[in-house]
Amino acid sequence: MGVYLSTPKTEKLSDDGENENLRYGLSSMQGWRTSMEDAHAAYPDLDCSTSFFGVYDGHGGQAVSKFCAKYLHQQVIKHEAYSSGDIGTAVQKSFLRLDEMMCGQRGWRELAILGDKKDQFSGMMEGLIWSPRSGEAKGQTDDWPVEEGPHSNYEGPTCGSTACVAIIRNNQLIVANSGDSRCVISRKGQAYNLSKDHKPDLDSEKERISKAGGFIHCGRVNGTLNLTRAIGDMELKKDKSLPAENQILTANPDINTVELCDDDDFLVLACDGIWDCMSSQQLVDFVLEQLKTESKLSTICEKVFDRCLAPASGGEGCDNMTMILVQFKKHPNSGPSTSDQHPSPDQPCQPSESSDSKDKPGSH
Repeated sequence: MGVYLSTPKTEKLSDDGENENLRYGLSSMQGWRTSMEDAHAAYPDLDCSTSFFGVYDGHGGQAVSKFCAKYLHQQVIKHEAYSSGDIGTAVQKSFLRLDEMMCGQRGWRELAILGDKKDQFSGMMEGLIWSPRSGEAKGQTDDWPVEEGPHSNYEGPTCGSTACVAIIRNNQLIVANSGDSRCVISRKGQAYNLSKDHKPDLDSEKERISKAGGFIHCGRVNGTLNLTRAIGDMELKKDKSLPAENQILTANPDINTVELCDDDDFLVLACDGIWDCMSSQQLVDFVLEQLKTESKLSTICEKVFDRCLAPASGGEGCDNMTMILVQFKKHPNSGPSTSDQHPSPDQPCQPSESSDSKDKPGSH
């Protein structure tokens, strides 16, 4: 579903970077869509021992995905659990915190500024008029100070975004996912899904939706969304008697923790614009083949887009496309893997092979 251009926008925004442990390349392309609603974040040095990468696939507008790209990593490092080493809890709480931050006058103003151009001017004017007297509107985000104004009762955005992030600290990889973007690792050339696509056909998702008073119609939550978890979309999170985790739609992410080893080749984070066209194993195979002759990782991402782009509008290959490719540097003292276990989104910390990754994209 969606409105398409007569000719796709194939210009790509790309970037590359590295530190002593990894290097990355990323790219994004609007494609056939009338607007670009994806966003991303790449911080190889979030702190002295941690890297952060995130892909955010917006729907209904670009404001929420851009809000995620701007604030999610900030919230993670500010959470008390992060400083104690519990990254999983920090990122899980941060996903839920973003929904809270997007409400009220402050949330409305931030989203207006991050939204499309016609909203940006009015949003900036509103911010100037109704920002706190102390002039802290653009100041620290630790407390997310309450602002008074005509939108003080704003209940949050009707648009939303997936969020799929990978946090790497030493040899530990933490993947958090809400929605149908996906994280995949290549271990000895085999693709393993480190996240689960949150789709309406999953029994666990159906159960939560039904208990919260929602329904699935034509493969969509309440007949509207074709995914079951997302940040934003506050009209599906209005039951005050339920915690955020149990709403019809929830931002609550699955958390998967994996120990990296020398057998790990690279990591891919990508929106469903890629996974609709290629299975996890097909993408891993494609990247491995490209790495034989191409050293610039963002160029490989761009080649993936060219392969996925549909020749005509309608159907697969017409969505926005965003991909981050992270390659692990091999250190002489790292040694080979001492385990035959494999990472899986279903058994965090006790890895086992994900099923059918070669043949059935999105299957778990």
